[in-house]
Amino acid sequence: MTDFCQSNSQALIELQGVTKVYGTGQAAMHALRGIDLCISEGEFVAVMGASGSGKSTCMNILGCLDTATAGSYRFKGIEVNRLTRNQRTKLRRFYLGFVFQGFNLLNRTSALENVELPLIYRGASAHERRAQALHALKTVGLEGWESHTPGELSGGQQQRVAIARAIVSRPTVLFADEPTGNLDTARSHEIMDLLTGLNRDQKVTIVMVTHEPDMAAYARRIVRFVDGRVESDEPNVKEA
Repeated sequence: MTDFCQSNSQALIELQGVTKVYGTGQAAMHALRGIDLCISEGEFVAVMGASGSGKSTCMNILGCLDTATAGSYRFKGIEVNRLTRNQRTKLRRFYLGFVFQGFNLLNRTSALENVELPLIYRGASAHERRAQALHALKTVGLEGWESHTPGELSGGQQQRVAIARAIVSRPTVLFADEPTGNLDTARSHEIMDLLTGLNRDQKVTIVMVTHEPDMAAYARRIVRFVDGRVESDEPNVKEA
């Protein structure tokens, strides 16, 4: 297994000895059992593993949606575990973007308004929100679909809206949790081509949880979880 932590002293993301325990005593469930993981800016990393392997728990900790029981999590050299809840909220708001399997769009709200939402939390003006949301929708290939609600869009288009919402604030890291899980094969590859383009052209760091090998094949690096531990962490050697 390649030691990315040892080879990268200035990682964007660094986990050292991270554990996560739910419950206490005999009811304690050890979701993570000492995770070491480093991710550099500009990487595209796929995290794989069976259900219950710890991959989603790790993603939630990285995205500041949960906290580790023990161990160290550094983001840009800052010890995240020492941040207050308000500081972690600001870290999510200004540095992180999220794409989920279920899209999580507001059903009665237009694509444009859905994409504007993160900018409202940032306090951006109406003019700024509209301009940036229009640009994000154009980036994901949805120019002309701004006024459509999720019910008027296909699954692939809804996921594109979700990606536009995630990137509209220009995050340092985009976390994608099973982003193609609700899509057919053709739409899945379209979304993966889109994510690959964002990583390549805009240098967005992407960390993607998936159980699908053909989706993980788009990543430059594949981390495999087994029973709360990192079983392997290797560059993705693609066929020419």
